[in-house]
Amino acid sequence: MDNIELRIKKLSEELNKHNHNYYVLNNPSISDFEFDKLLAELIDLESKFPEFKQSDSPSQRVGSDISNVFKTLTHEFPMLSLGNTYSESELNDFHNRIVKEIETEPEYVCELKFDGASISVSYENLKYSKAVTRGDGTQGDDVSENIKTIRSIPLSISGENIPDKFEIRGEIIMPHKVFDNLNKIREENGESPFANPRNATSGSIKMLDSREVAKRNLDCYFYYMMGKKLSANTHWESLQNLKLWGFKTSEHSKLCKNISEVHDFIKFWDKERKNLPYDIDGIVIKVNSFAQQEIMGFTAKSPRWAISYKFKAEQVSTKLLSIDYQVGRTGAITPVANLEPVQLAGTIVKRASLHNADQIAILDIRVNDMVFVEKGGEIIPKIVGIESRNENSQPTQFISHCPECGTELIRPEGEARHFCPNSDHCPPQIKGKIEHFISRKAMNIENIGEETVALFYETGLVRSIADLYKLKKEDILPLDRMAEKSADNIINSIEKSKEVSFDRLLFALGIRFVGETVAKILAKAFKNILNLSKASKEELMQVDEIGEKIAESIIEYFDNKEHIKLIADLMNVGLQFETQEVENKLLSNKLQGMSIIISGSFKNYSRDEIKSVIEKHAGKNVSSISKNTDLFIAGENIGPAKLEKAKKLNIKIISEEEFREMIK
Repeated sequence: MDNIELRIKKLSEELNKHNHNYYVLNNPSISDFEFDKLLAELIDLESKFPEFKQSDSPSQRVGSDISNVFKTLTHEFPMLSLGNTYSESELNDFHNRIVKEIETEPEYVCELKFDGASISVSYENLKYSKAVTRGDGTQGDDVSENIKTIRSIPLSISGENIPDKFEIRGEIIMPHKVFDNLNKIREENGESPFANPRNATSGSIKMLDSREVAKRNLDCYFYYMMGKKLSANTHWESLQNLKLWGFKTSEHSKLCKNISEVHDFIKFWDKERKNLPYDIDGIVIKVNSFAQQEIMGFTAKSPRWAISYKFKAEQVSTKLLSIDYQVGRTGAITPVANLEPVQLAGTIVKRASLHNADQIAILDIRVNDMVFVEKGGEIIPKIVGIESRNENSQPTQFISHCPECGTELIRPEGEARHFCPNSDHCPPQIKGKIEHFISRKAMNIENIGEETVALFYETGLVRSIADLYKLKKEDILPLDRMAEKSADNIINSIEKSKEVSFDRLLFALGIRFVGETVAKILAKAFKNILNLSKASKEELMQVDEIGEKIAESIIEYFDNKEHIKLIADLMNVGLQFETQEVENKLLSNKLQGMSIIISGSFKNYSRDEIKSVIEKHAGKNVSSISKNTDLFIAGENIGPAKLEKAKKLNIKIISEEEFREMIK
């Protein structure tokens, strides 16, 4: 028995090494036939002696016949999206913002932007742990068993200074050769071919049978590592570590000393990308220094220290058949072109955005014209010009009344879009408000989707947000496709939403310009809905990050009697219109009345954490130095200009250690 255990262990190690040589290093040391013989022997031994099967056994690469049911898992570190840029001038603006913030010229790492499916893979104690799709950035699907079948992803790793636990982000792709073979097989079997490798990849990783996933021959490139106690100080150093530990990273990534080298890299790959064996749709540019990344921080959606440069989109021409007008949640009217179907960037396009009346007028877009269509960022089709004009075509007259409720449209001064002002009685706006209210980042009312909202509205059960809280199980059960368990889940989820915090409820109300971040700021500043509803324009604008446009929108919202009635109805059913005491609790008043600015990176805190500590001790965070600033907390790698300005204004400057002592 000892000999069998030893043989299984030896076979596993040998096959894992050959996998790495072939799929990561592209340097096979044995033939496919020899590899298959060794793998067959291992699978046979493991089936007879399962107690000796290794956790990183290469037999897992072939998948199993156990049907996968994908659980939803929350990302420990959110999978944020990147901001996009499409021109040299926009990229220079990005660079200039960084230089202004860190007060020095940064190094950048340029990477190919793979066009596939994002994945987050976790490792614990040198072993593969789990793999989760991007999902909505906060949570995704557990596809661990399927991802195991991708041979370029190691199931165990070795090397120096590897953290006990970390996440690594990557992009799963389907090479052109694999994609072409797959479509050939599908066509021979009478199945529809996939539109493009990206769609094929996304579909493959969500298949229920991991054996079928294994047959798809997917590949994966890793590009970012996250965790605590990471040994690297720069992104470039981190990439080199990943390579040493057995991960597949792109050989085309480059460390650029300045923005000029970044532009050169982009120009090279804009032409050379056509010779790659897989699809890319741009270049990702990241600040190299982790300390500088920390200084730059994040917005709610993306890191400020990274950006994606998108290559110019593919363009085709087709006939414009007609124009529809859609009404959004906020009442914004979006004209949509109906097109003669045409192949574009791997998909069939039948509709395209026309944006607004100005865009239609500038391009002089008319029905029956031949128009140029491209995908903005290679995602959303849009009309960008006219190829040829039909001699009988007439200038397009933008509609004057809402296509849904007949209300006369308005166009606010300084805005490009027309709006339907009938916000509380226009069907698409009502349904849109309800969909926004129940969404995950708002009230998180699960088990109700867009179709269910439409069903509730059309049957008259729900005609406003408040009606959700009047629903009873017996109201829901008679509806189409509604089983007992579904009805129970909906009622329970609605009831649970009564516990949602004030800031998320404020975001859920859908006040124009009040997004997730602004809602948090307002909830913190005004504590409850009554204070907020009574605030003047001046009082609102005194709050950090609240400008004139947001202030006017809030006042307009509370001037509407129907909105006041809605809030009263929601209060009566027990929703949280006040910040809870636990959220307000201070640790001390040691920083009371002090305006404090932080700069640089810190040993014991992230920048968000130190700001939170300042607030917990009654201090106020400010974003710029002025004569009203009381304290400057200086971390490492701070810009000399900021320090000099603080000294000139005689602002007290303290170190991180002195700050810790101060609040002790």
